[in-house]
Amino acid sequence: MTNYRMVLVLSVMVCLLAGASAISSGKTVQSQASDQASDNEQAVWHLEHAYWGYVQANNLSAYSDLWHKDFLGWPAQSAAPVRKDHITDWITSQTAKGLTFKSIEFKPARIQVTGNVAVACYWITFKWLDKDGIGAAHTLRITHTWLKDGKDWRIIGGMSMPEPAPPQN
Repeated sequence: MTNYRMVLVLSVMVCLLAGASAISSGKTVQSQASDQASDNEQAVWHLEHAYWGYVQANNLSAYSDLWHKDFLGWPAQSAAPVRKDHITDWITSQTAKGLTFKSIEFKPARIQVTGNVAVACYWITFKWLDKDGIGAAHTLRITHTWLKDGKDWRIIGGMSMPEPAPPQN
């Protein structure tokens, strides 16, 4: 084999090895990013479940800690958007009547994590129970936007709306 051909073959082999190495390391980076997104998704879903647990336990302090200081959102029962200082109003308006919250079903719809922002969409079905344990079931569609600040996720924005009743046949 001539020197020219040997150099050409070696050059092609080096390029192929470098390309294979780059592809392999790219998959590792993608895999790590995917694992991190999955970890963040799980963390946010865990916080969403904790959110409803705090409401059910009437733990307003723990509930309030989930919210970012700059929160802005529009709960279904509010005529206008609210800030963090009014996020417990919907709870205290019911507990002041002697009602207790009971979570019935949490049904995830979708979650998207992009960097330090997560958007979680789901349905929650619940009841406000009177002293005899009686109350009507309500289902809300919830969207929460979470912001990761350091190691902690906090709700920075959100909106909810009642799930429409199924059509009557």
